[in-house]
Amino acid sequence: MDITGHTVEKLNDPTGIIEGDRYEFFLDLNIDEEDELYTEGGVKLRVLYARRDGREWIATYDFLESATGEVLGFAMEEDEEEAVGAYCSAHLGE
Repeated sequence: MDITGHTVEKLNDPTGIIEGDRYEFFLDLNIDEEDELYTEGGVKLRVLYARRDGREWIATYDFLESATGEVLGFAMEEDEEEAVGAYCSAHLGE
């Protein structure tokens, strides 16, 4: 799984219920054809990334089929989650 691009948007919480900042990333992925996650229409990863009190983390994520937006029921492996977290952290200011 390689990240080939992204979009990011800072989410606004007008209620003030959520402490800290939340960002919604849509990561474009290059998935090997042999991987069970592969689909012909492509795959995106939607990540809600949180930051509060100097701490950052992945709050939640979903793999999506790019063509349809359908949620795919897959989980990231630990090393993938670390790589995605580092990528999101590096691109917060965009």
